[in-house]
Amino acid sequence: MDTDTIHEFGSHADWSESFYFNFYDKQNDICAFMRIGLKPNSNEKNMFCFFMLADGSMVGMKDKDAYDNTDLKVKNLQFERLVPEKHWRLSFSGSMNKYSAEALTQENVSFSVDFESLNKIFDYRECVSGLRAEISKNVASEHLEQFGRARGRLVVGANEYSIDGLGERDHSWGVRDWNAPKQWTWLTCQFSEKLALNVAKLVVDQGVVDAGYIHINGENIPLIESNIRTNYDKDGNPKSMEVLIRDKMGNAYEVSATMLRLARVPFEGSGNKLSILYEPMARYSIDGLTGYGIAEQLIRKS
Repeated sequence: MDTDTIHEFGSHADWSESFYFNFYDKQNDICAFMRIGLKPNSNEKNMFCFFMLADGSMVGMKDKDAYDNTDLKVKNLQFERLVPEKHWRLSFSGSMNKYSAEALTQENVSFSVDFESLNKIFDYRECVSGLRAEISKNVASEHLEQFGRARGRLVVGANEYSIDGLGERDHSWGVRDWNAPKQWTWLTCQFSEKLALNVAKLVVDQGVVDAGYIHINGENIPLIESNIRTNYDKDGNPKSMEVLIRDKMGNAYEVSATMLRLARVPFEGSGNKLSILYEPMARYSIDGLTGYGIAEQLIRKS
């Protein structure tokens, strides 16, 4: 059965169907992450899309439209499912903010990138059930993950890039309250087309939920535990991590991550609530191998 589709809507105001993609092109030293969320009960479609560029600058935007249909298109950002659970096309054409050390300006940006999966889709239900599923119900408890290869074309101002890199996508649905968690950490790294990992750790008032997988020897092996130590800089930004993960087969892996670039996306809620989504590009190490990916943290600030 194809689960990678739009699901029947719940009744909660924060019910959301969410699609997210990231990728890192090592040759061009460009890291991208983007998301589209459908919130029919709040009459909203929302999006964010950012590219962290080799010169240290970043182009991107966060915006929303009124909800009108289930098409995955918001403010010229579009996700098209070409083959279920296998092949997507990501595209955009328009103006984005350009963030640099000198100033905030506007830049014309366009891209068309095909994302093709390299593993069977992974369902967090293979890790999370019972009480742990119950306490994660306000953070899109239904959750699919998959890694793959991104190829296409990106134009930023006068610069054109041929994109070829590895990345991760996720698809979640259910109630998503960005201010419900005390914190979540979501790590994704691709070391090669045959070795990749995804680690999720959710901390809410009722407890802690661990999930994720390691893809090795052609298999997605569910993770059952993750111990994560994060080191922060003087401004409170994550700068490195040491991670110990254990899988369902009883194997343990030591993983380290060093943040190379950082994007911050704020999420405001009712009652002056504020959470910050830290989306660093990171270099990972496992068993002497090096890979790249995202080391995301959502931290409740108020």
